[in-house]
Amino acid sequence: MRNLYFFIILVLFALSCESQNQDHQQKDVSVIETEDTIITPAANLIDEYLPLIKNKRVALLVNHTALVGNTHLVDTLLSLGIEIKKIFAPEHGFRGNNQRGEVFSNNVDEKTGLPVISLIGKKKQPDNGDLQDVDIVIYDVQDVGCRFYTYISSMYLLMQACAKNNKPLIILDRPNPNGDYVAGPVLDTSNYRSFVGMLPIPVVYGMTAGELAMMINGENWLNTSQKCDLTVIKVKNYRHSLHYSLPVKPSPNLPNDVSIRLYPSLCFFEATNFSIGRGTDFPFQVIGYPDKRFGSFTFTPKDNEAQTNPVQEGKLCYGIDLRKISLESKFTLDYIIKFYQLSGTDINFFVRPQWFDLLMGTNTVRKLIQQGKSVSEIQTSWQNDLENFKQKRQKYLLYD
Repeated sequence: MRNLYFFIILVLFALSCESQNQDHQQKDVSVIETEDTIITPAANLIDEYLPLIKNKRVALLVNHTALVGNTHLVDTLLSLGIEIKKIFAPEHGFRGNNQRGEVFSNNVDEKTGLPVISLIGKKKQPDNGDLQDVDIVIYDVQDVGCRFYTYISSMYLLMQACAKNNKPLIILDRPNPNGDYVAGPVLDTSNYRSFVGMLPIPVVYGMTAGELAMMINGENWLNTSQKCDLTVIKVKNYRHSLHYSLPVKPSPNLPNDVSIRLYPSLCFFEATNFSIGRGTDFPFQVIGYPDKRFGSFTFTPKDNEAQTNPVQEGKLCYGIDLRKISLESKFTLDYIIKFYQLSGTDINFFVRPQWFDLLMGTNTVRKLIQQGKSVSEIQTSWQNDLENFKQKRQKYLLYD
């Protein structure tokens, strides 16, 4: 009896150790879930999409935001024995440390030894050769829900390439930190289509990348003979009304929630000589110019890791500090109109009018600002198109 009792204790101990070992092995690819926890698909890989890519040759369009907890998705998949053939890198690079618009060449990732194919510069889309040795493609990039943020342009071009080459695409969806509203003019694709605006959507479109991909497919925007073979893995427990604080900055000059919330409104200053804080510790959180008429808050842009040669480099700028603005704030033309009016006739405000129009998706807004129209009058000019977009958008929403 004593020997039997000892044997039972030994078996229970062994089972306990095995259970703990399994928990340890899976701790990097799982998340403790409550009904309020937002869980991105990358963290649910075992249940959601690992079966879809097992024994497949995989390519990924990812950057530094593709995380499973604190581990990059690429590292996680490699540790699970997934065969990764290559990485496609969007603007800012695979590791997210390249500056705005900086062109980088194809390279080999030092950590993993995987080939990295640049999708910024002249080549912005995978070609037939890039996809020839690939069975399936994964897209996982954290977006900020603004039309001119180029990650969605890369996603669109990837979808187009997958459709042309009959390659299935999995989108691992992520929350949209500006996903609680829709605003701004809808892009005029006949005249203002560019890499900072490829789709007939408003400035703030209120959709996740997965929802937008479904709309691209559903509205036949790919201009291909067939649709993309698309699978969207949903975010768990997400609603559009929820505030989502990004765990890692999506690009070098969007370091926090405030900058991300102000980005849709302040990016238009990039077509002017006004500083919006590039070259400071608070990019996209201030507005200023070397003239005291623009405000009492002062700052001086200088070279830093996130930005070289910033606008008004080394000059004392006067303006406004927006760092304490509410995270409920939404897209507005108030800042552009205010600083345009303060500029008067002695400062050339729209120094790059064509760039302003590309960002806005139309030249109507700039012309109305120059005519002295109010915010409400300018909003009226895009309202019909915006309402039509909202109606189309409804059928592609995956989240409340």
